[in-house]
Amino acid sequence: MYSDRPMKQKSWILWLLLILLAAAVLLMFSGRGRDLSDSNAVAIREAVQRGALQCYVVEGAYPPNLEYLEDNYGLHVNTADFYVTYEAFASNLPPTVRVTRK
Repeated sequence: MYSDRPMKQKSWILWLLLILLAAAVLLMFSGRGRDLSDSNAVAIREAVQRGALQCYVVEGAYPPNLEYLEDNYGLHVNTADFYVTYEAFASNLPPTVRVTRK
């Protein structure tokens, strides 16, 4: 005797597997954007710290603010996507630099 029942059951399982596979792919790629953004924040923080250290070596004092680095040392910061906090306590101590996503 011929029956359609096993074919319908296999089709349902196939669709479920395809949906699970698509969800797994979306989850995998959604995390990569966050990782890339975090690495960009680290790169910005390191660039600001290197610029401040270069200023200290050349001038004997750390820069008073981030604008000083931008004007005198050619530093460009992506302020459209990140907040950069530059706190200089004293001219002979390295500044505290924090970079967070907007």
